[in-house]
Amino acid sequence: MTDLFDISGKTALVTGGASGIGLMASKALAAAGCDVLIASRKGAVCEGAAAAINKEVGREAVHGFAVDLASEEGVAAALAAVSARTDRLDILMNNAGATWGAPIGEFPRAGWDKIMNVNVTGVFMLTQALLPLLEAAASGDNPARIVNVGSIVGSRPIGNNAYSYAASKAAVHHLTKVLANELAARHITVNAIAPGPFPSRMMAFVTENEELAALARADVPLGRLGEPSDIAGALQFLCSKAGAFVSGAILPLDGGLSAKP
Repeated sequence: MTDLFDISGKTALVTGGASGIGLMASKALAAAGCDVLIASRKGAVCEGAAAAINKEVGREAVHGFAVDLASEEGVAAALAAVSARTDRLDILMNNAGATWGAPIGEFPRAGWDKIMNVNVTGVFMLTQALLPLLEAAASGDNPARIVNVGSIVGSRPIGNNAYSYAASKAAVHHLTKVLANELAARHITVNAIAPGPFPSRMMAFVTENEELAALARADVPLGRLGEPSDIAGALQFLCSKAGAFVSGAILPLDGGLSAKP
């Protein structure tokens, strides 16, 4: 059973890996013995997060750098930065994302385009750019793994004024299945997690307000918000031998919210 969930020695890239769910993932992968690259638009924040995790795990496991996945140049820079640090990539976690809220009738075109560009176009273009590194790590017995970060709002029709975000996460879920079909022959699995409410920068307006946080917990059938261990467990499963036969799945991490009638 220990070997079944072992991911030590793997190399992972976590985009948006310095905060929220991405930081939870970066910590979990490093603690499990992976070498982890974390990237976001704020390079200094990534470097600081990497240093903090390295101190926790007692080794130089994590390296942070800046990339902007909203542009073609940024994706090219990300490929160059990853290639300079490794010649193979076992795990790609497409976590970087953004959101925008405005009432219907007032939602700006810029808010739609920006979110789609980061949350959907960036995910696809980075995945495409990193395919050679993923293929270098892939085999029939031990596929390379892509884990996309979707959302509960990608499968439930909940707008909450974040229309482009909801549509983008639905697109991520569908793209996950499309890529799972396309990349299976290359020994690359593609799955997504669909988180419900977790403490994060995007959810800070809820989780840092005790009244709103209590309402959020009450809405979750299991009665709590997501925790770092929930992210760690999902990644350890999807990225280890235990999850080697799973591809095209959208794994709900929402305490039962997606099953509510």
